[in-house]
Amino acid sequence: MNVMIIGAGFTGVQLAKRLINEGNKVILIENNQDAKESAESRLECQVFLEDGNSLENLERHEIAKMDALVTLTESDEINMITCSLVDAVYPDILKIARVRNYAYYVNTNDAARHHAETFKGNHRPLYGIDYMIHPDVEAAEAIVKAVEHGAVSDILDFGEESEFELTALTVEKESSMDGVALKDLRNLTDRKFLVAYVETKDPESDNMVSSLPSGETVLHAGDRIGILISKENLPDLVELSGAKIDRIKKICLVGIGRVGTIVAERIIEKEKNSLLKKLMKKDSKPSQSITIIDTDKALCAAAEAKFPSARVLNADITDDVIIEEEGLHKYNLLICATHNHELNMVISAYLESLGLERSIVLVAQTQFKNIARRLGIEVAIPMRDTLIDSIISHLHGKSVTGIHTVGGGEFEIVECDLSAGSRFVGKQLKDIANPGQYLVLLVKKPGDTKYEMASGNTTLSTGDHLVIIEKAGDKKVLDRFSK
Repeated sequence: MNVMIIGAGFTGVQLAKRLINEGNKVILIENNQDAKESAESRLECQVFLEDGNSLENLERHEIAKMDALVTLTESDEINMITCSLVDAVYPDILKIARVRNYAYYVNTNDAARHHAETFKGNHRPLYGIDYMIHPDVEAAEAIVKAVEHGAVSDILDFGEESEFELTALTVEKESSMDGVALKDLRNLTDRKFLVAYVETKDPESDNMVSSLPSGETVLHAGDRIGILISKENLPDLVELSGAKIDRIKKICLVGIGRVGTIVAERIIEKEKNSLLKKLMKKDSKPSQSITIIDTDKALCAAAEAKFPSARVLNADITDDVIIEEEGLHKYNLLICATHNHELNMVISAYLESLGLERSIVLVAQTQFKNIARRLGIEVAIPMRDTLIDSIISHLHGKSVTGIHTVGGGEFEIVECDLSAGSRFVGKQLKDIANPGQYLVLLVKKPGDTKYEMASGNTTLSTGDHLVIIEKAGDKKVLDRFSK
């Protein structure tokens, strides 16, 4: 695939790096000399010093030969206009724009849904943008998903129709899993599950190292395992790992900017729906209470008006007086959703040392996620990686419907359709197994609404929707299934 990226900031460089590692050809356009030189020193691709919103400049660098255009400048308007300019002349090129202004994102998507019939057939999407990506929306949805699952770990599900989810759990000392080989785990429970990956500490570097396990892999306290299991059976595996899922009654949300607002909307709306059900049974007692804290007076005033059921405090979360007066260390869950990612980690670690049950923090990238784990923080959402995963998913075409980074960034969970041209059609999984390289986790047959957990005897057919774990950037594996 040939991809042109406009903007050589952190996200642009990281996206380019992943695409290059997959074997794609990347051209990077950047109008800042320092950023251009920095990108050149880190990437094996062409980087040009140009204004990306000039069609003449893009044509000089062969935009006509590109399969996709991704606009990642600091300006939403430039990102959107650039896509529109290219679409006017090259409508067949896939266009993805990062948009940080929530009004643009919401209004565009609402308009597209409202006029869905108009944009069918030969009509181009609004602004010529095939996919509009909003970093805050992607991050907020990941936080809400973690809250819904008790905030015990990272959660990856595969749509509302799927009964399965991939949960990352830490093996606690002297738990039932501590010191047990994977092949013997099934002796501890009759629940059906599959261990997708294992993260263990390297004694020399003290870093977590990820691997695709075998039956001989022995688990130890401190290891982090990715378990595929049905949602209803998750509590049994959580208990075996030594962790606990307690009912979340008191939530403190720090930061009511865009991410925090979306999180509050989802949590409070869910609470309203559950309250309506209880009211039908003459029981109106709320199951959760939420306190919102932010240093910005205007944001707090807006939050008070928008969320009348929540307690809103215009205060500094780092103030010990606020912590003591509000008893924040006694809460069940702290969600730190500010854009000061270092503050998110520090205050969460501090409150957990005082007795806070668990926390979810917004961090910049996977490296910070690993630091957060060492600080005892249960869930860390890497904002930039979440955004890049979303972009990568769209770039791989219609046969690939999702890509999610796991295992400290060393592995990817890929959702894709098995193409008619794949040499795996008609083969059983045990005959195409490649231990340590990839593992097929779930299979959904054409016409079926539910996934089945894969086994060695599963036979693959054209059109099967697969969930695979593979080494990050291993384009050969994906090509074998989707092309």
